[in-house]
Amino acid sequence: MPLINSRSSITRKARETSPHKLGQNTTQRVMSLVVMATIPALIAQTIFFGWGTLINVLWCSVIALGCEAMVVTLRKRSVSFYLNDYSALVTGLLLGLALPPFAPFWLSLIAVSFAMVIGKHLYGGLGQNPFNPAMLGYVLVLISFPREMTAWLPPMGLEGHNSSLMDAVLSIFPWGNTVDAISMATPLDVLRENKSLTINELWESNPVFDGLAGRGWLWINLAYLAGGVFLIWRKVFTWHAPVGMLAAIAVMATLFWSGTGSDSHGSPLFHLLSGATMLGAFFIITDPVSGATSNRGRLIFGAGVGIMVYVIRTWGGYPDGVAFATLLMNMAAPTIDYYTQPRTYGHSKANKGLPNKD
Repeated sequence: MPLINSRSSITRKARETSPHKLGQNTTQRVMSLVVMATIPALIAQTIFFGWGTLINVLWCSVIALGCEAMVVTLRKRSVSFYLNDYSALVTGLLLGLALPPFAPFWLSLIAVSFAMVIGKHLYGGLGQNPFNPAMLGYVLVLISFPREMTAWLPPMGLEGHNSSLMDAVLSIFPWGNTVDAISMATPLDVLRENKSLTINELWESNPVFDGLAGRGWLWINLAYLAGGVFLIWRKVFTWHAPVGMLAAIAVMATLFWSGTGSDSHGSPLFHLLSGATMLGAFFIITDPVSGATSNRGRLIFGAGVGIMVYVIRTWGGYPDGVAFATLLMNMAAPTIDYYTQPRTYGHSKANKGLPNKD
């Protein structure tokens, strides 16, 4: 007994005197900063694609918080504790930004419910999920409802653009009334389907193309970039995964860029500033749970996502590939972590896994 008391005393003293340093980041703080960082992009998307984006974000956030409360209640946990970490809010926010502006309410309901219940809580909740929940929900509805998921509105300034708040509400929540909306393919989809026109002819003949990356998409991606730089500055995550992804896309686009002919897959700037590139680089693959953990691992993880995004865009069946690429690299994250463990202080090399005692 005295020996036990002595050990307890030593352990308690060591715990009190060890040079521990507590970081300022908490889950609530990190998630609130992510929400703040998406505001410029949310404003840009609402300006260029109408009120549907804002309605989507609000509706998806309500669904995410409701699903979180329901599952946590079933698990007999504190509802207020889990809702106050804002992780459910971020999942709903990201899905609301990723879905088409006039996505029907039931499609958002399916995507967010699947993301929260299956993608997050089926594996044990926050910190246990091997896949990015938002991307799981997005891929589910993209595969199941391709027509609704490709119905993007024309950007602001083009014929068919509808900026009326009431029309957006009636399109998303019909309530017996339907509003006909003109849909238009995104610049990535138009370029992927092009077989005969040169890049210059494509830019002149199709109104969706404007500037470097298509009407509206340049400013939306720059807004996500600004938000991502803000998060890096606030040390929410490191630069490694975003830089790895963007560098890989730029390298792939440069290698397979064939100028301005009809077989061109688009310039590096076009791929960097169009579609969901910046959203994926700074708000999707930086998920600390489903991505790699070491700095070297994050670079490899981001580069893998970037390569697959370009491959899917250019030769795959979908105009954008951020969601598929993220989920595929989520499966590879444990292996990347195994081979990129940093060296522990006091050891000459990194310890990769448990030693073999045989």
